[in-house]
Amino acid sequence: MGRSRYKIIGPTHAHFVTCTVLHWIPVFTRPVTVEIILESLRFLKNEGLRVYVYVILENHLHMVVQSSDLNRDMARFKSYTSRQLLSYFAEHNVRQILDQLAFYKKAHKGDRVYQFWQEGCHPEWIQNDVMMRQKVDYIHQNPVKRGYVDQPEHWRYSSARDFAGLTGLLEVEKVW
Repeated sequence: MGRSRYKIIGPTHAHFVTCTVLHWIPVFTRPVTVEIILESLRFLKNEGLRVYVYVILENHLHMVVQSSDLNRDMARFKSYTSRQLLSYFAEHNVRQILDQLAFYKKAHKGDRVYQFWQEGCHPEWIQNDVMMRQKVDYIHQNPVKRGYVDQPEHWRYSSARDFAGLTGLLEVEKVW
């Protein structure tokens, strides 16, 4: 994907991925913008994407995901969500965010007015159970370390709720 030095090792292996909004602009501060992310993941799950763990913060998200072609599915995810989010911001005249996405757009992206996501997704191949558990803890602790919540399961936009036996917003695979 993109110009990243990170590569998806095997398109069918589980990978830890990070998707970051261009210039770390905080766009996932409204439930409707987060729902666009969740809607895309639900669709891709129906197409075969396996989501093991996730967290959505104000300007980026982390996931451990797997599919038959992870490069394709990550490209589809980023393409769909960027179109939907840009459409939402235009429709609701959120000029400040749109202006920033235009200003920080990379020069080689001359075919568009805006760039939503930073290039790549920094994939890391999950090689074993120890690494998977480390990524699960890292992802779920992210909002706690930022001081947003005291307990991981208190963060609404995370699979920590599922792992704590509560109902989350996106069904995840808890067996890997």
